[in-house]
Amino acid sequence: MKFLPKSLFILFSIIFLAYLSLPNPEFPTVPPDALQSDEPGDTETPLRRAYFTNLNRDEVMQHYKNEFKGSSFLGIYLPTYRLNYPPEEAQTIIRDQTRSTFLEEIVHPFRESIFINGFEPKDPKDAIEIKGRPWRQKIIVRYVPSSIWLRLVLGISALLATIIVSKEYSAFFRKARI
Repeated sequence: MKFLPKSLFILFSIIFLAYLSLPNPEFPTVPPDALQSDEPGDTETPLRRAYFTNLNRDEVMQHYKNEFKGSSFLGIYLPTYRLNYPPEEAQTIIRDQTRSTFLEEIVHPFRESIFINGFEPKDPKDAIEIKGRPWRQKIIVRYVPSSIWLRLVLGISALLATIIVSKEYSAFFRKARI
C-alpha cells in the first residue's frame, strides 16, 4: 500500500520539475491593429511595452491569455491564472505616474508572469489621439521572466518540504493512535 503514494509522488515530482525546466516564453506579440507607443516612459526597458488599441478589456486579456498559454518549447500547454489588482497598484507594479483603469496579471505558477495595465479615458480631455487617429485605450504590458535555476531550487525545496511535512504528519497520527 505504501508503494502507490510514493510512486504517485515521484511521478508528480518528475512532471513538476519538467514543467519548471521549460524555457521562458518570448515577450507576447502586439494585439491586432494596435500601435506601439514610442513615448520615453514606455521604452525604458525591453520588458515593458505600451500600445494604443481599440480593443476592449476582455479582448485585450483574451489576446494575452492566448499568447501566454503555451511554452516556447513545442507549444506545451502551461497552466495560467488571472489575478486582478486594484488600478492604484499600477504605480507600484508597472511604473510610477501610470494612469490605470484596470490592472491584471497572467501567471504561470512557480514561473513567469505578465502584467497588463489598461487606461481607458472617461473624460473627453483625456481622449487618446495619436497620429490623427483616436484610440480607445492605452495598454502597458510588463513581462516578468524568471530564472530557471531559481525555479528549480524553489521547486526542489517545495518537494523536500512536502516529504518532511508528510513524514511528520504520519508520525503524529501514529503516536495519536497509541
